[in-house]
Amino acid sequence: MATETLDGPRGGEMTGSPFLKQLAAVIRAEDSYGTWDDKSDSELMAEFIVTKEERRDIPIIGDPDPDVMWRITKFYDAIGLMIEKQTGCMASQMQKMSHEGFGRIVLIAGKLCVVSKHLRDVHRFGFETYAKLGEAGEKITADAVSVIEKFPEASEA
Repeated sequence: MATETLDGPRGGEMTGSPFLKQLAAVIRAEDSYGTWDDKSDSELMAEFIVTKEERRDIPIIGDPDPDVMWRITKFYDAIGLMIEKQTGCMASQMQKMSHEGFGRIVLIAGKLCVVSKHLRDVHRFGFETYAKLGEAGEKITADAVSVIEKFPEASEA
């Protein structure tokens, strides 16, 4: 993967998105030995950036790469933590993926399903820019928070 394009750094500039900060914190939490201490947040999240050209080159035949599955898990873990920060309700993730790259992810708060997302072609999971990565996480979070606000009793059960 190229690190730069003619338009600037790969993935664009990092934004001040609260979701991107949370995602970086989730990733850094995996680093118990401090191996990534010298890396910037954009370096840690570089694998989340997949350009249109790269997406076209990724085959969808075969099992999804374990690194892709890790990125999907971290993405939704960060959403769960953002939901908890905004509502006080812990939202935990459950996912089921087939070996063909199709599946479903749900985040549950109490007895309430706050996120239900069907995924396909997980082999190609990624975003063109850091801004789009942040926007996607923030939109899913905002939608989940609105569900919790609509049904607070179920989320606290």
